[in-house]
Amino acid sequence: MSQEPKRNVIDCNISQSEDSLEPITVNQDMLYFRVGGVAVSAHMAYGNFVDNLRLYVRGGSGGMGLPRMGGLGGNGGDVWVVAKKDLNLKRIRDKFPNKRFIAGVGYNSSIRALKGAKGADLEISAPVGICLTTDDGKTLGELNQEGERVLVARGGTGGSLHSEFLPSKGQARHIRLDLRLIADLGLVGFPNAGKSSLLTALSHATPQIASYPFTTLRPEIGKVMYEDHKQVSVADLPGLIEGAHMNRGMGHKFLKHVERTKQLMFVVDVCGFQLATNTPFRSAFEAVQLLTKELELYKEELLSKPAILVVNKMDLPEAEEKLGELQNQLENQEELSQLFPEDMVPKSFLNFKHTVPVSSLTGLGLPHLKAVIRESLEEQEALESERHRIEKLQELRREIPVVSKTTWGQRRAKPLNWN
Repeated sequence: MSQEPKRNVIDCNISQSEDSLEPITVNQDMLYFRVGGVAVSAHMAYGNFVDNLRLYVRGGSGGMGLPRMGGLGGNGGDVWVVAKKDLNLKRIRDKFPNKRFIAGVGYNSSIRALKGAKGADLEISAPVGICLTTDDGKTLGELNQEGERVLVARGGTGGSLHSEFLPSKGQARHIRLDLRLIADLGLVGFPNAGKSSLLTALSHATPQIASYPFTTLRPEIGKVMYEDHKQVSVADLPGLIEGAHMNRGMGHKFLKHVERTKQLMFVVDVCGFQLATNTPFRSAFEAVQLLTKELELYKEELLSKPAILVVNKMDLPEAEEKLGELQNQLENQEELSQLFPEDMVPKSFLNFKHTVPVSSLTGLGLPHLKAVIRESLEEQEALESERHRIEKLQELRREIPVVSKTTWGQRRAKPLNWN
């Protein structure tokens, strides 16, 4: 009777020297490798990166009223979340381990001050890019720019005649701070497509790179610099696996970051890939269809974003031949889709305006890709500016009243009555 191989848990931040790991299988949020005959499991987590935090917030209670003088108690303080640069959720979690935030209590009414003062407001600093929700999923607001504020808990009212001079308690609830990266472009691809290598070649970011699939275990933001000092932000997001829309693997942790990028950049291996020994081999064309399907199943609106297709690893043997096959297949997507299982076929097919073959290793095609990225973003900005201008004109036309003009020489229906 064969004994089951020993499974050891290793840290998710695998070093680059361990590039001999052979992927075996992926199961929910666990990734299994084989190292020297020993099966090793790794939690697919973000490590020290925190993109979701749950806090308890409570507005301050109101102050007591003064019945014999008709005095009003002060209202309790409110709790606000305020966007601040150079801050992350991990720092908030470490600084406030109990994650409880309570505003100040309103002051009681007294003979010296019949109207009690309001309790002190409490401000919670949070990074830009936060979406604030309640536990039941209700959206409270978003913080997209530094200085923006969202009220998350109101203070109680002070005691008054209507409440028999008794104060009310402040609003109490649990809230969630959900970070969604804001970037111009989001790299979308299956593991080992070369997204991290591409980001390194395009920008000054230094993501972890190795020869096994799951090297990107947390988002990385890189800046593509141009000669005229123009900057474009590119987000390298953890690789998808099939079933990501059902929260398999990184699932929603990855997909939610795609929502705030202006455009998508699909990255595929020109020669295809196989995630593990027990998973099917996928060609570059199949990878495009599966990526489209995963995005569609998670949130169909994502496919309305402009998209660029980057065909990576053009330095590999037979790359030119494989690229030709892919281009022909992309021109006949609907016909070829009939050959695939129904669960692989998206409802609508992406028509990439730009398909750019590159090699992150040799630098082939990278200058052209940088030019295409800028061109695509500037086209989008021009379209949005024109749409905004048209909307403003339509608003002005609705606001300005139409004044009827009298035409000289026009016969009136009735004569004027001068009496």
